[in-house]
Amino acid sequence: MTDTSTVTKPHYLVGDIGGTNARFAYVTPEHHRPLPLAKYRVADFQSFDEVMARLVSDWRELGLPEEGPEKTCLAVAAPPHLETISFTNSPWRFDRALLNRHLTNSSIDIINDFAAIARALPALSSADVEQIGAGVIESRQPMVSIGPGTGTGVATVIFDQAGTPIVIEGEGGHVDFAPITDMEFEVLKRLRARFGRVSIERLLCGAGIVNIYHAIAEIRGVQPEYSTPSDIGAAAQKELPLAAEAMAMFFAVLGSSAGNLALTTGAMGGVFIAGGIAPRYIDLLRKSDFRARFLAKGRFADYNTNIGTFVITHDDPGLLGAALCLGDKL
Repeated sequence: MTDTSTVTKPHYLVGDIGGTNARFAYVTPEHHRPLPLAKYRVADFQSFDEVMARLVSDWRELGLPEEGPEKTCLAVAAPPHLETISFTNSPWRFDRALLNRHLTNSSIDIINDFAAIARALPALSSADVEQIGAGVIESRQPMVSIGPGTGTGVATVIFDQAGTPIVIEGEGGHVDFAPITDMEFEVLKRLRARFGRVSIERLLCGAGIVNIYHAIAEIRGVQPEYSTPSDIGAAAQKELPLAAEAMAMFFAVLGSSAGNLALTTGAMGGVFIAGGIAPRYIDLLRKSDFRARFLAKGRFADYNTNIGTFVITHDDPGLLGAALCLGDKL
């Protein structure tokens, strides 16, 4: 139960809502770092209305202000500017009218989940990341994040002359997949036959691991044993050949895509890997061609040499970024 002496102070709600989990926290004007409130599995709720009803109940159970939050910032794995928010990788949908029914006294901002990740990047410490390979972070230079998880997110943060962070949103996870090796060309052929256009998200996410694994099995003429990304990852850690080859390709493609982003954005402030997959399999990432492919840019290989690449190990960078976005407007 929260100390009642603090209840009279303004409290703000932040959320990071993805395709698998929805995380919520609260902040106060004196404490800009998010304090845990609730975490829900998307699969456990049929609708976002159910989630909001549960959230309001959990808010009150913690002894937070009965009237609810004064301000709200929700980071969503969906285009945030549409009238109805439809999640790319989950069946949830909501609009502002639904939010207003549950958050009757709150102003509400909706941002892209990777805009929140990008906003968090300048606030991450060395304890919040694990570096992969060489390279450095140059202060006040563009920083970019790519996140393979349920889907693939991309966002960038740049800085004005005063050092104020400015987030550049986009849908970089849906750019075309460009194969490099002969095997990647063969995988592309099979994914193109299945999907038509093949974006990097068709490979760089949980379902993408399964796509790669089954494509390689077909190419090799062997029967695939696994059907989930966690089983494939676990098999790769045991060095089972087909799974190990699939995970190696996953991280190689991630390295190429991260290197392309570095070239595109001039990310001298670093490239940061977000999402739930990379932290779980850092051992496989380190053994892969991730960094080599990040650097393999022909005449511009030297451009990427000094750019640091990092895996974000912070528990909730999306909540941190949403809280910082709220703080920017106070």
